[in-house]
Amino acid sequence: MKLFFGVVLCSVALVIPVAVLAGGGAGFDGVVNTIEVRYHAHATRIPFIGFISFIARKGTHEGVANLHVADFENFPTEIDGAELNQIVEDKLGSEWQRVIRETSRHGGEQTLIFMRPEGARMGLFILDKDHSELNVLQISVDPAHIDDDIGRYSHHHGDGLDSSGL
Repeated sequence: MKLFFGVVLCSVALVIPVAVLAGGGAGFDGVVNTIEVRYHAHATRIPFIGFISFIARKGTHEGVANLHVADFENFPTEIDGAELNQIVEDKLGSEWQRVIRETSRHGGEQTLIFMRPEGARMGLFILDKDHSELNVLQISVDPAHIDDDIGRYSHHHGDGLDSSGL
């Protein structure tokens, strides 16, 4: 009986990584993996990003969460903006809506920003290419908390005082 469970466990452990790698996945990882394969580039993943995301969530009182970052250096300088946009749209899925697409004339600079509702939160996916560097970011924000934080630093009537009188 132990042998049977051992064989099943090993089979599952071998099949899952193969299935994930073959499909390229969806969402943030799907976008990053597809870009790596399509453009023969390697993404640098930020070490301890899960821990950093946890600290950001606690430090912003749940205002920022689920942080994912990938950085590509030495990325091809000229790429087709329509193709890159299509890759992102296909991998993110229909629940994400593009709100900004900016492409320079020769494709050296590109920015894509997608949003999706996540209950009371808002998901943001940002892809920014600046010549030979490409950065991919996904984050979930709580607009109410962000608005509160911004309000603390706003000035009223040019008097240099915020709403707390400081």
